[in-house]
Amino acid sequence: MPRYVDGFLLVVPKKRLGEYRTLSRKAARVWKEHGALDYVECVGDDLNQKFGLPFPKLTKLKAGEVVVFSWIIYKSRAHRDAVNKKVMKDPRLQAMMAPGAMPFDDQRMSMGGFSVLIDA
Repeated sequence: MPRYVDGFLLVVPKKRLGEYRTLSRKAARVWKEHGALDYVECVGDDLNQKFGLPFPKLTKLKAGEVVVFSWIIYKSRAHRDAVNKKVMKDPRLQAMMAPGAMPFDDQRMSMGGFSVLIDA
């Protein structure tokens, strides 16, 4: 059965990166406790590439902000749906998603589900 990935791209103010890290660690625990296989958060540090559309331009990155690229891995899309159903009911996640609780602009966040094409 092929694995499935939820991917995320967002912008975080540098001054709130520590707060974001704390929130992400809590979120990772929630997702993994409910069955996610892996949970990864990465902060961009080499983004001014000459090829393609660089992340800073894509995200309209402003001074004092960083790009965060993250993903969660599941056994399948059905597994993702089952895990996310549990996660969304978890009171720990509800507290993290309260208005004003997120240390980033959720209006500038991109996300989506992806079928794995190659897993080498």
